[in-house]
Amino acid sequence: MPYDPAQQPNLSRKLARAQEAHARGALDKAERFYNALLQLCPQNFEALHGLADIHYRRGRLDTALAMAQMALQGDLGRAEGFSTLGLIFHALRRLNEALISYDEGLRLAPGNAELRNRRGVALLDLGRPLEALAEFDRVLAADPNHLEALGNRGNVLIRLNRPAEAIATYDRALAVAPRNAQLLTNRAVALRRLDRPQEAVANAVEALRHNPQFEQARFVEAVARLTLGDFTAGWRGYEARWAVGFLAAQRRRFAAPLWRGEEPLAGKTILLHAEQGLGDTIQFIRYAPLVAERGARVVLEIQPELVRLFAAMPGIAAIIPRGGELPPFDFHCPLLSLPLAFATELETVPAAVPYAFPDAAAVAAWRQRLPQRAPRVGVVWSGERSHDNDVNRSLRLKSLLPLFELPGLVFVSLQHEVRAEDAKLLHDHPRIAELAEKFSDFADTAAVIAQLDLVISADTAVAHLTGALGKPLFLLLPFAADFRWLRQRHDSPWYPTARLFRQPHFADWDGAVAALRQELARMLLPVTAARRLSA
Repeated sequence: MPYDPAQQPNLSRKLARAQEAHARGALDKAERFYNALLQLCPQNFEALHGLADIHYRRGRLDTALAMAQMALQGDLGRAEGFSTLGLIFHALRRLNEALISYDEGLRLAPGNAELRNRRGVALLDLGRPLEALAEFDRVLAADPNHLEALGNRGNVLIRLNRPAEAIATYDRALAVAPRNAQLLTNRAVALRRLDRPQEAVANAVEALRHNPQFEQARFVEAVARLTLGDFTAGWRGYEARWAVGFLAAQRRRFAAPLWRGEEPLAGKTILLHAEQGLGDTIQFIRYAPLVAERGARVVLEIQPELVRLFAAMPGIAAIIPRGGELPPFDFHCPLLSLPLAFATELETVPAAVPYAFPDAAAVAAWRQRLPQRAPRVGVVWSGERSHDNDVNRSLRLKSLLPLFELPGLVFVSLQHEVRAEDAKLLHDHPRIAELAEKFSDFADTAAVIAQLDLVISADTAVAHLTGALGKPLFLLLPFAADFRWLRQRHDSPWYPTARLFRQPHFADWDGAVAALRQELARMLLPVTAARRLSA
């Protein structure tokens, strides 16, 4: 239907009704009004733009994108149209197109704070945090109390591993919105980075007081409580992980009920399944034989890299690589829910080691590849880049150079993935034997570790494997370590053979390595003395 100028007063009334309904959240009514408006004026920017926002809010992203593009086809001079288009592209993870949309909007409206703030978020998600920080600072220079920009500035400072500055920025935001549960939770995350878990708990509790359904706050509180050794509340709250971040999308929704330790298992089949990283699986698989002791037939689904290692674990009826076909089962339980199911406290951690055992044939196969001189020390310095705290838990190989100066030791690299910045030093260093690149899975890693005298590792899956094998482990930890390593102690209730060396200050690997070197040198004294006597 062609546009009739005589209809303008009617169009204005319909648009006003649609926008009023839209503003108060009556989206069904607003959608009807916008569609009625389009019957009279099919190119109306406001109606198409309003519908794009409604479809975006409802998660109908493809329809929202089509509406936003149609709106701009009719009027390319509307900055708000490009702002919404960018938001939709961002939700579709088409981040470069989102950035282009925001740039076009800012060309039309250079002072638009919403566009600049959204551009900063896109830059952050594109892995360009310094540019994102500059965008948020531009918004705040014009409006120091811009709440979203303040919150986002705190978030980017966390990404840049500047938690003290992040806390200061969150404090500015909380002065504007003191009851904001997201800000309080993000502040708790920053406090954890600085090893201030009591304060993190307080912030998370306050967030839940203002929004009792905010599961992210419950999860952050749980992690802080576990760090403090409060296992009763910690394991219970840790179940909130399924509503948070990437784990929410990975939650398994089986027809069989979740087992939390209450139902009897005699004569039943239960699926225990891996849920997070390889280290998590190695740590918590220790519960599988305990489940079998309750009379259950235990089916274990784990990462393919671990199948050969645990194939002969006592009490396991079947072991299936993740993604394989599962048999029928009566109950299921993710591995990290087993401490809750067993009501695990610090005093009752099942810590009998070893519970992983190297394959004899693999041990024999690797024996000839190992340096024949002893003592032999395995080294691992970095984990997966994708880990959300990799910036703190991983080291550069050069940080370990003081260890390689100690005489009488043979070092073996157990580092499976060597980062580009470490490759040359590793290949050129005369005292490090490279083996890990030849490992096919963790059974090979275990076979090598079984023939070493000590493993020195960052917080990686190899550290967990060493502990599970019952081999001596020197573990290098960041100032605010993962919850499983607790605080201010040099031993681990999970791994009796582990010795923990923590950063004495935030980001201070030199201090942690110096303490480890001193202990390693002390251990070598009897060996050195014995060699002198035999000379």
